[in-house]
Amino acid sequence: MTGAIKKLAKDTAIYGLSSILGRVLNWLLVPMYTRILVATSDYGIVTNLYGWAALLLIILTYGMETGFFRFMNKSEEDADTVYSTILTSIFVTSAIFVAFITIFLSPISGWLGYAEMKDLVLILAVIVAADAFSSIPFAYLRYKNRPFRFAFIKLLFIGLNIGSNLFFLLLAPKLYVTHPALVNWFYNPDYQVGYIFVSNLIATGVTLLFLTPCFLKVKYHFDFVLLKRILTYSLPILILGIAGILNQTADKIIFPFLFEDKVYANEQLGIYGACFKIALILVLFVQAFRFAYEPFIFSKGKSDDANRIYSVAMRYFIIVALFAFLGVMLYLDVFKYFVGEKYYAGLAVVPIVMLGEVFYGIYYNLSLWYKLSDQTHWGAYFSFFGCFFTVAIIFLLAPTYGFMACAWASLICNFAMMLASYFVGQKRYPIQYDLRSAGAYFLLTALLYVLGTRVEISSEIFKYLYKTILLIVFVLFVVRRGDLPLRQLPLISKLFRKDENFK
Repeated sequence: MTGAIKKLAKDTAIYGLSSILGRVLNWLLVPMYTRILVATSDYGIVTNLYGWAALLLIILTYGMETGFFRFMNKSEEDADTVYSTILTSIFVTSAIFVAFITIFLSPISGWLGYAEMKDLVLILAVIVAADAFSSIPFAYLRYKNRPFRFAFIKLLFIGLNIGSNLFFLLLAPKLYVTHPALVNWFYNPDYQVGYIFVSNLIATGVTLLFLTPCFLKVKYHFDFVLLKRILTYSLPILILGIAGILNQTADKIIFPFLFEDKVYANEQLGIYGACFKIALILVLFVQAFRFAYEPFIFSKGKSDDANRIYSVAMRYFIIVALFAFLGVMLYLDVFKYFVGEKYYAGLAVVPIVMLGEVFYGIYYNLSLWYKLSDQTHWGAYFSFFGCFFTVAIIFLLAPTYGFMACAWASLICNFAMMLASYFVGQKRYPIQYDLRSAGAYFLLTALLYVLGTRVEISSEIFKYLYKTILLIVFVLFVVRRGDLPLRQLPLISKLFRKDENFK
């Protein structure tokens, strides 16, 4: 591995670790939310508004982060001019957005179904605008090769957000009862769900303060002609980003509009959103796998057997993803305690959403072909193709089948994109994937899933022993086939013949 690749692996580790750790820690707030928030509709509000936040963040950054890296690395461009032009543009559009929301706060809040909670809509608008603006200084830190400062500020945000949540939702209510004089001048026990957004706002504000040096060290020069060229490059990325984020958040955004009873809609969305978080365990597995394996893939990109390496990478991915799927599904009786008891009605969505995430992960791996062949427009086509399925299924079926339609929309969307990417890719950039191996693992997973969820065992000890044996069967199948280099481990190598393919 060359020095450049080693450096790439090191920086990827730092950036990736802060991202994965951040998602894990924020994910761990869900058990508190689902137990402390009075009603499931409260968590439905959180799910819905953060769904909007994800979409609005894509719109307010309008592809400029990618444009930043593209134009900062052009030798004919002045780096300070590129940075200050993009930063000024994002600042102006973010400010206009906040002003627009402030002026039309009442009608917008009413349209969203939060006429009595206008403050939450305004707080969310400020958070999204600040996040859009801070995305450019964070990109600047990456450009300047400051991974440790980048990770520090990201982790600071996470720590402040979690700490503020713990204070407002756990400590402050107790102090309000035992020592009211300490907190009753600012704390309102009836504002419970609002403090989730207040916590985010506090963390966002402090993050901006720590990013201040990135604003002050640059000579500001706004170049309108340059901005037009950057926008020409970046706006197509915005379209692709909107389609991509809608595939992930359309269910959480659209769902409340499909029911006249907004309280009922938020109750159901809260149940769905909480159980959806259980399925994110697979997302974290997938991220960890990519984080560990991508540097190796890049280091082999120019080798003669690159196509074989991509095929092996896909096989590794499928094995890890299906193992994670089985691990959660066989022990769902344990993982369900991740959410409060009043959310258990939504547990049926977990296997559907998780399988959809497996398909999305395969689609992500398949996307290699259009990235390597500079045919990235296909990524836009696939995203819009999947988005059509998502929105159509939710509109047609959610009024009748509720949040289960959202789960199926996610699965069908990801499955459709996966198939489309595979068949088009095989014509334009063929890679010989091991379909027989993939099929064998999916069939085995399906069999073990049925055996693990349909066989009733009254004894808790024997039930979990039985399910553990099923997981071991999966691992033994992997080792016997030699599809992962597990046989090279010292203890395993004594039990099984080493696979020549991985020497």
